[in-house]
Amino acid sequence: MPNAVPPSRPAAERCFHCGEAVPTGTTYPIRFADQDRPACCRGCQAVAQTIIDSGNADYYRLRTDLPKTPEAALDELKQLKLYDLPEVQQSFVKSEGDVREANLILEGIVCAACIWLNERHLRQLPGVLAADINFSTHRARVRWDNSRIELSHILQAVQEIGYLAYPFDTGRQEALFRKERETAIRRLAIAGLGMMQVMMYAIPLYMARANTMTSDVQALMRAASMLLTTPVVFYSAWPFFLGA
Repeated sequence: MPNAVPPSRPAAERCFHCGEAVPTGTTYPIRFADQDRPACCRGCQAVAQTIIDSGNADYYRLRTDLPKTPEAALDELKQLKLYDLPEVQQSFVKSEGDVREANLILEGIVCAACIWLNERHLRQLPGVLAADINFSTHRARVRWDNSRIELSHILQAVQEIGYLAYPFDTGRQEALFRKERETAIRRLAIAGLGMMQVMMYAIPLYMARANTMTSDVQALMRAASMLLTTPVVFYSAWPFFLGA
């Protein structure tokens, strides 16, 4: 892995992988499309280089949102080996000899490019027989040969590219969906408040009679409406943009 070298960069430079600000004083270069791209830490450098070196560089061309930083998965990594224990696997793993099958939940999925990357990355692992992910439920069905690869290594492979995977659990899935519902309600509330504020500027324009409002005031009203509408649209309609 390349060593940190003194940089000469603008202060606002962002990490190529996660989008966080790159600290001044160090550089962790990521080689992509014959150019060195900045990373904020060795974790992002390692994740990005793993994605690129495994032939999945198209992920960075297709993605529409940023993943979590690798540091968010560190606590989970310590517990992965527990999932290899037979008594733990009893509740969620189907076995046919050395062939195992499990349903997993993936966190960090934000677009179709995330699905493409995770499926391709998992299918390239020696011993993984099948990997299929449902975008709407974030549920993955994985089959593997346990004599060649263990479940903990599969989960770790997912985390190496910046996502979290864990055995399917209805309670945990419901918690994930509840969080998504709360976010959706918040987006709807912001859209409603933004609509009411914009109407405060729009109604006078609708009701004004000829020559009762100067062109400067009209332009000011329209500019204020645009300034209010733009952030509301980007925030509240962001899921539609992602799915477009």
